[in-house]
Amino acid sequence: MSYPPLLRIRQRFDRPRVDEIPQAVHTALERLGLERTIKPGQSVALTAGSRGIANIPLVLKSTADFLKRLGAKPFLVPAMGSHGGGTAEGQRHILESYGITEAYVGVPLRASMDVVSLGSTPEGYPVFLDRHASEADHIGVVARIKPHTAFHGPLESGLLKMMMIGLGKHTGALAYHRILLEQPYDGVVRSVARTMRARAPIAFGLGLVENAYDETALIEGVAPQDFEPREEELLVLARRWLAQLPYRQADVLIVDEIGKNISGSGMDTNVVGRKRTLAAHVEIDQPTMRLIFVRGLTEQTHGNATGIGLADFTTSRLVQGMNYRATVINCLTAGYPQGANVPVYFDTDREVIDAALAILGTREAQDARVIRITNTLALEEVEISEPCLAEPRQTEFTMCGNAFALHYDSAGNLPPLAGAHT
Repeated sequence: MSYPPLLRIRQRFDRPRVDEIPQAVHTALERLGLERTIKPGQSVALTAGSRGIANIPLVLKSTADFLKRLGAKPFLVPAMGSHGGGTAEGQRHILESYGITEAYVGVPLRASMDVVSLGSTPEGYPVFLDRHASEADHIGVVARIKPHTAFHGPLESGLLKMMMIGLGKHTGALAYHRILLEQPYDGVVRSVARTMRARAPIAFGLGLVENAYDETALIEGVAPQDFEPREEELLVLARRWLAQLPYRQADVLIVDEIGKNISGSGMDTNVVGRKRTLAAHVEIDQPTMRLIFVRGLTEQTHGNATGIGLADFTTSRLVQGMNYRATVINCLTAGYPQGANVPVYFDTDREVIDAALAILGTREAQDARVIRITNTLALEEVEISEPCLAEPRQTEFTMCGNAFALHYDSAGNLPPLAGAHT
């Protein structure tokens, strides 16, 4: 097999960054005047999600410290739908693997899959709330605002989704994802969130936005009545700061790792394309990768390979390290069984790449447009093949040295992507 020469490049993205997390959290919450609402001795449930959010242990600790200075009694609740195998212990384990522990945050972690019903929205959508959160005097919604991997619109991932899916637990996630197969996401998430705000003690939101380098770019306190308009504005910023591939089209995209800590869909479809279009959603402009090869899973995903169905090829080692049950539960809850589909796999990277390059149509293997990334959060340094240079660029980048030949180790696998980070 003749391989195209490769180049390592360094992309340049906007880099707004919050350096002093505790101070930024304090300032954001202080502006809300929470002392008028949250009184000494009252309990406050704080949402802790399953995504690999930058600095999330410190953000939650800083939020808890602020509330304790008000005399309140904060505690954490896992807010992650069906993740962790749909069990309380599994969700606790996920949080602890991110460093979100009782010892570090300094508050109790109350994990349960039990929910209470808050009735229905005017449209008849059920509204569920984590039992521990329902028993608190107040609820603080801590969430990252970013483009969603399945929905496109003025509201995607953020405070409202955290309320609907996160606080709805497995019961809510299962119900909402069924509804979303037939109803537009925007209308459902707004209606459920409005009903929850009216019937649950939502005291504040803390919105987080990240830059293209997987760093905290903005921390903002949001009053409950402002969740919708402010989240729309923050989503515009999140889209602007989102990392991108250097090219919108390629023949083969090699992704070293996927995982729930990287994206809800394992790899961010806003980056690689293949965003599924649900009922009542319009077609969107997105990257087009002819073939996608996923090499492995992150350690933090605990075998959850949700999104592997987006790939065309993978490895035997990924399949062997896959927690199939956890993956299937997650994908079925989302109404997306295809996300758990296992693609064609081989024992070595060489076998996969040779198979992929052999089915490119009229393009010869040595002319293949190949992009290699560590994961969809680590896009500062990537590898591209020389034929890519003839295509229109999507980002600005510089070359890191001269072209080099694709090579494998003694086992037939690719070496680590030098300079990459997770």
